[in-house]
Amino acid sequence: MKWAILKACVLATLAFSGQAHADSANDLLMPGQVIQGHVKLESECSNCHKPYDKSAQAGLCKDCHKEIAKDIADKHGFHGLMKEEKPCKECHTEHKGRDARIAKLNTVDFDHMTTGFELKGAHLSSKVLCKDCHSPQKKYRQAPVKCIGCHEKADKHKGSLGPECQNCHEEKDWKTTHFDHSKTHFPLLGKHVDVKCKDCHPDNKFKDTPLQCDECHKKDDKHKGHFGPKCETCHNEKSWKEILFDHDKKTKYPLLGKHRETKCVSCHKGDLYKEKLKTNCVSCHQKDDKHKGKFGPKCESCHIERSWKEIPFDHDRKTKFPLLGKHRDVKCNDCHKGDLYKDKLKMDCYSCHQKDDKHKGNFGPKCEICHNEKSWKEIIFDHDKKTDYPLLGKHRDTKCVSCHKGDLYKDKLKTSCSSCHDKDDKHKGEEGKKCESCHHEDSWEKAEFDHRVSRFQLTGQHILTQCKKCHLSVVFKEAKSDCTSCHAKQDVHKRTLGTACDTCHNTRDWKDWDFDHDKTNFKLDGKHKGLKCIDCHNTPVSSKVVLAATCVSCHDKDDKHNGDFGKQCDHCHVGLNWKTIKVGSRRWINY
Repeated sequence: MKWAILKACVLATLAFSGQAHADSANDLLMPGQVIQGHVKLESECSNCHKPYDKSAQAGLCKDCHKEIAKDIADKHGFHGLMKEEKPCKECHTEHKGRDARIAKLNTVDFDHMTTGFELKGAHLSSKVLCKDCHSPQKKYRQAPVKCIGCHEKADKHKGSLGPECQNCHEEKDWKTTHFDHSKTHFPLLGKHVDVKCKDCHPDNKFKDTPLQCDECHKKDDKHKGHFGPKCETCHNEKSWKEILFDHDKKTKYPLLGKHRETKCVSCHKGDLYKEKLKTNCVSCHQKDDKHKGKFGPKCESCHIERSWKEIPFDHDRKTKFPLLGKHRDVKCNDCHKGDLYKDKLKMDCYSCHQKDDKHKGNFGPKCEICHNEKSWKEIIFDHDKKTDYPLLGKHRDTKCVSCHKGDLYKDKLKTSCSSCHDKDDKHKGEEGKKCESCHHEDSWEKAEFDHRVSRFQLTGQHILTQCKKCHLSVVFKEAKSDCTSCHAKQDVHKRTLGTACDTCHNTRDWKDWDFDHDKTNFKLDGKHKGLKCIDCHNTPVSSKVVLAATCVSCHDKDDKHNGDFGKQCDHCHVGLNWKTIKVGSRRWINY
């Protein structure tokens, strides 16, 4: 304020002195000379100062230093990024002489981040000095911010890739790159990721690099160009050996079974696009046809892609001759020996198995009536249902040819036992021809003759007795029916009681007799019940001899009355005991 008043007074004093004295007044009032860069402004204080308004000084500075004004307005660079806007003179003090440094900078502790250009990587190295980027002849703000500004000589691409080095390189060193190839028209995939840049970009030429596979990999093309230039149709970037072509979806011929393991060149031997392959089996596998063309060209009718040996042909559904039993294991050419379609096979057994016929044609050509497809030895003919002669017992184990020795259909067999077993008849025909009357099919020795139809019904022990015990000769009808003819040696009565043993005895046991004496004229009472038959019947018995029914006829020697009381002992005595006397209705013992 004092300087302003002083200057005003001086100017008023010299107002009358003329213009010549004006410059000398400015010189007189200046606190000191300005720097060499401001010399042109020094003559007029108003270029930098506004009377009575110190705050306007910063605006006057910006009027000259427009680049700084723009930085501040755009908040860019050192001045634009300052946290608080300060008056220019606070850092840049003038009037200190022509050689004064009014833009001093602490290069040791200076925070470069405040400029908006952060130092990274190699820029932080102690080997890099400020003057390496900031030329002494230029302002600090005039230092280049693009890589090419400092590293143009280090650009091995000679500017062909433009000035934006940071798009590929990092500050750490030139060799460390981070270029994002996916942002180009050719993203790097698979093996391309590991490939060095120079392998695709020789001489550091990055423009007009070929994008087609064959342009780089023509020497790797094992197909010699026959499969065309579009390698990516079949291959991917991981490996040449990995084939990604989907033959099933992209062609009309899906690959199945062994075809999946077949190499492409095994089928595609010519130009992939010019030569159209046939899809029928015989076009590739004619040399593999073991049928020599006799089974026709449609291999797929019987075979599948997994293996020639695997036959999926459904003979049961697709023909009128279903394969059963052993026929399933038979090879096709065992039956189909000629042309599959021209030579129509017969379906009767005899047409193939005539040589296997052990019956020599005697049983006719219809083998299936008796045999099945499992085995010749397995006989399925149901003799019981299909004939009038059911097979029972040993007949079931008998071979067919044992009975059917001639022509099965012409020679009608007889069904009588003797027609086959005449030589086995031990009765020499004496018992007739109906063997089945006594014997059955299980065994000759086992007889089941129903004796009830004969004159001699079997009861008791006779049921368990073997036939030969009674039938001593093979002529059964000669056997006698009376007991003594078989049991004479067992007759303890020595025939004294006659030959009609069954009168007293039964067939259960000799000792068990069931003769009912009560039905005779002499009822057994008392002691008589315990007597043996021979005690009374001690003389030969015949129809003319009848035992007397009086007591004395047996007990004469026991008569203590010596006949004085007569012959009717039973008038006084009872059969229970001689000592028991009955008189009237009372009984007593007198001994």
